[in-house]
Amino acid sequence: MSLFDRFKKTKKIEPEAKKAKVSEKSAKAAPKEAPKLKKNLDEILQKPAKLTKRVEKKHFSQAYRILESPRVTEKSGMLADRNIYVFNVYSPANKQEIKKAVQDLYGVAVDKVNIVNTPRKARRIGKSEGFKPGFKKAMVKLAEGEKIEIMPR
Repeated sequence: MSLFDRFKKTKKIEPEAKKAKVSEKSAKAAPKEAPKLKKNLDEILQKPAKLTKRVEKKHFSQAYRILESPRVTEKSGMLADRNIYVFNVYSPANKQEIKKAVQDLYGVAVDKVNIVNTPRKARRIGKSEGFKPGFKKAMVKLAEGEKIEIMPR
């Protein structure tokens, strides 16, 4: 019978030993994890929010020559909810000029400018033939927190 008692004792000791080993591992790991979490949290809290460079509105700029008009359509209205505004622009204008014009005219920080150049299209009404004029439009993404009031409410 003592033979069976030995197995019983070892079985009882073995789980306790495993628990002790597990608790030792967790005790060693827990203090290391806690400072890491605290350190990461401190870093996140100490990092200043990304500040956008404040752009001044210029009253006497040449922006009106670059930006012909805001493009007011259903699609541009939906894009405005995502902080993207659409303008008809002067055909030879490039992205840098458009960015500077929007910043000067509206006094907002611009993140990105996308340009779409639409070519003219041939149209025919009866016997008369002609062309629908082409245009260039710019989709301007503003920095977070910026807004343009295109249509007064």
